[in-house]
Parts: sequence; C-alpha cells; structure tokens
Amino acid sequence: MAPRSLEQRKADTLELLRTTEDAWIATAGSAGAHLVPLGFWWDGEILTMTTPTETPTARNADATGRARVAVGPTRDVVMIAGSVEVTSPADTPASVRRGFAEATGWDPEWNPGEWVYLRIRPERVQAWREADEIEGRTIMRAGRWLS
Repeated sequence: MAPRSLEQRKADTLELLRTTEDAWIATAGSAGAHLVPLGFWWDGEILTMTTPTETPTARNADATGRARVAVGPTRDVVMIAGSVEVTSPADTPASVRRGFAEATGWDPEWNPGEWVYLRIRPERVQAWREADEIEGRTIMRAGRWLS
C-alpha cells in the first residue's frame, strides 16, 4: 500500500480524534517522566482530559505546561505535542465539562476527591502507519496544519 498523502493523513487524524476516547499522555517533571492512559474529548481544537489533582500527570502538566499524547495503535499512531492548561472544574467551562462527559461516558464529579482538567492545545502532530510513512509524518507544526 502506498503512503497516504498529507491531506489523507490529516483527514484520518481528525476522524480518529473525533471517534476515539482513550489516549496515552506523557508528562515530565522534577521526579521524572510519567505516562498514563486517560480518556479524552476532542472539540476540534483542544484535547480535554481529567485526572486527580495530586497525580504526577497533573503536577507535571501544571509545572511545565507541556504534554505529549499518543492516540491509536502502534501501526496507525497519532502523536501530539502541545501546551497544557490545567484548570479546576470550577474554572472549566460547563460546555467543556459536558463535552468531556458525553464523549467518554464518565464525569469526574461522580468520584470523590479533587480533579483537574487538562486542556491540551496541539502544536505538533505526527501521523504514520508503517515505516513507509515515517517521511512526511508531521502534519501540524507550530500549531498550524500543513497543506
């Protein structure tokens, strides 16, 4: 099979983000790197996730404002690097909280404890399936989709 075009990779990536609810998020801080699976919601511009306030993921994201996210299986992966805004539920718009709950079928308000929302704005997106798609895998750079 021939490598996908840039346009097809972007379309496939947007469809994957729209229809998938789980991803791996990687953050790093003074205690080292941390990688966990979390549910997410893609609103067309921002990935929203939630985690307890005291997790290494929340602390790292709050300290550095950075994260990397992997969506999809290893042979059809989308890698996203971006800035992270960490907000309390009270500081997160109701539309975002509702969108996350509808997309994932779960609401942090159902669980005890303090939670934060992680709002990840992609700055770099890469998409590839096999070795023949390594070249040209970057489909967003500096927050702009390539064309």
